[in-house]
Amino acid sequence: MGRKSRRKAKLRAAARLAQGVPAQPVYQAKPITEPKAVAASVQPAVMPAQTNRYQYVMPEMRRIGIIAGALFVILFVLAFILH
Repeated sequence: MGRKSRRKAKLRAAARLAQGVPAQPVYQAKPITEPKAVAASVQPAVMPAQTNRYQYVMPEMRRIGIIAGALFVILFVLAFILH
């Protein structure tokens, strides 16, 4: 069964766009006021808006790995049986 929450999230996002409200605030870095000798300001590698986009990647990768492992085991067993 498909998840209905994805459809609801799409509808909510479309409603926000229709109203002219941005979906998520844009990350703004603070300006550097004084020079620092040790390190400059460091921005995070992943923006908060991107974490919501890729929340299904890891479970899907896990499923792909399990299926691939099962297929390799089947091929390995068949190689011994047919050889």
